[in-house]
Amino acid sequence: MAASKPVEAAVIAAAAPSSGSGVGGGGTAGPGTGGLPRWQLALAVGAPLLLGAGAVYLWSRQQRGREDGGRGDASGLKRNSPGAHLDMNSLDRAQAAKNKGNKYFKAGKYEQAIQCYTEAISLCPTEKNVDLSTFYQNRAAAFEQLQKWKEVAQDCTKAVELNPKYVKALFRRAKAHEKLDNKKECLEDVTAVCILEGFQNQQSMLLADKVLKLLGKEKAKEKYKNREPLMPSPQFIKSYFSSFTDDIISQPMLKGEKSDEDKDKEGEALEVKENSGYLKAKQYMEEENYDKIISECSKEIDSEGKYMAEALLLRATFYLLIGNANAAKPDLDKVISLKEANVKLRANALIKRGSMYMQQQQPLLSTQDFNMAADIDPQNADVYHHRGQLKILLDQVEEAVADFDECIRLRPESALAQAQKCFALYRQAYTGNNSSQIQAAMKGFEEVIKKFPRCAEGYALYAQALTDQQQFGKADEMYDKCIDLEPDNATTYVHKGLLQLQWKQDLDRGLELISKAIEIDNKCDFAYETMGTIEVQRGNMEKAIDMFNKAINLAKSEMEMAHLYSLCDAAHAQIEVAKKYGLKPPTL
Repeated sequence: MAASKPVEAAVIAAAAPSSGSGVGGGGTAGPGTGGLPRWQLALAVGAPLLLGAGAVYLWSRQQRGREDGGRGDASGLKRNSPGAHLDMNSLDRAQAAKNKGNKYFKAGKYEQAIQCYTEAISLCPTEKNVDLSTFYQNRAAAFEQLQKWKEVAQDCTKAVELNPKYVKALFRRAKAHEKLDNKKECLEDVTAVCILEGFQNQQSMLLADKVLKLLGKEKAKEKYKNREPLMPSPQFIKSYFSSFTDDIISQPMLKGEKSDEDKDKEGEALEVKENSGYLKAKQYMEEENYDKIISECSKEIDSEGKYMAEALLLRATFYLLIGNANAAKPDLDKVISLKEANVKLRANALIKRGSMYMQQQQPLLSTQDFNMAADIDPQNADVYHHRGQLKILLDQVEEAVADFDECIRLRPESALAQAQKCFALYRQAYTGNNSSQIQAAMKGFEEVIKKFPRCAEGYALYAQALTDQQQFGKADEMYDKCIDLEPDNATTYVHKGLLQLQWKQDLDRGLELISKAIEIDNKCDFAYETMGTIEVQRGNMEKAIDMFNKAINLAKSEMEMAHLYSLCDAAHAQIEVAKKYGLKPPTL
């Protein structure tokens, strides 16, 4: 769990117009953040994130000059320029037409309002950029009420051409592009709005989140369907199997499964006693020759051999590991339906199918599989361990703790379950802001690492809790303990690197540690993703995109891939916004 990223809940929100939108009194909504996944949005559009809650950068914004502005930065576009008196009559007539249009707008008479705004546009002197941009924006607001989205976009474009940092017009055009299904254009506009507003308006942040997720899902669906399966690193595979204790297929080969002969030479592979594809696959597992396992399992299955159920489960497991859930599911389904198969095989297949469903954001199907596993094999500690993890993701902390307790009762030596139980209790206390329970959970972590000093996960989870409590020095010590125990665990280096940024603002050291993670495991998508987010915050968009693309090619699920595409698209949008408007967020 130390390496896991939170499952993102879908954010569905309409970007409703603020009061008086588009027809006079300006101003933007206040900085409420509600249930907004601000960490993700801040990251997506480049606001500094990694320096901790206290170091929030806000852009200073210029005072808006006129009431019916909301027009952003109008520097250099002053109304009282030399010679303005020559056109006062025509400008006054234009303003009067606009004011009349505002009255019609407030009365809900949008066609009449449009006529008035059109008159104002025709009367306004062409050099009065700010006033003219306001008239176009007001007419766009009236078109919006009539759901004439093409006209909305056209008028907002005119307004932005006249006043490039006109927030209202940019945001209204973004909403029109959303309705017209122009996702890329919508994202560029809402990115500009977020930067101009200093990431303080919930409506624009929600729209950015929504369009990024839609773009990410679209691209991931196509990419995932055509992706080349990729075997993860040996470290990842070993870590995955270590989370099971009642998994027959991950147990070492029994003595009877191997030949009685010793190795003829040092380093020479053992031969299996039977001509069995499954047993050969098990041998390859012990040798960490993972690329040959699926093909050997297929031989066992095709010949309907003695170990067909085991081969189906092992093949399905490796299909899951390479990210091919579509191929894994039929194998898992078959094992689960084999009533004559060992109950532990069927329970393990249910756990893995349940985890697959959770990864696919189907929590009801996932819960059903875990409950079925508990019914058919109630003494299987793995069922409760993995169901506890599921309950944490679903924020059902009390149920998660109950499952971890049952796992511990069945296997008192399960250090992993005890560490994760502490983390569940800590999350519950931290979310509820209960200081006494937080202290009890922290004490629980101390007891776990004292009782199980060889459990790296205990130190890693404790380090996360210590970081929340801003006990950075002690958290750093815990990550060092992890590295001592598991020097080839790339994820720990990434977490330690992030800690250096939050604790000491030491960018060089943070990047050094994350680079070390990639050196240890060049298939660590988490390291590439983290490196990409840091480069976004440094303003190095091209490098960030390169890192995100590397992570995309390593993503193990369509959901992870969609998240990464969202980050990549956000970086692309910033490049376009910088080109068009010269806008960049503050950088590290």
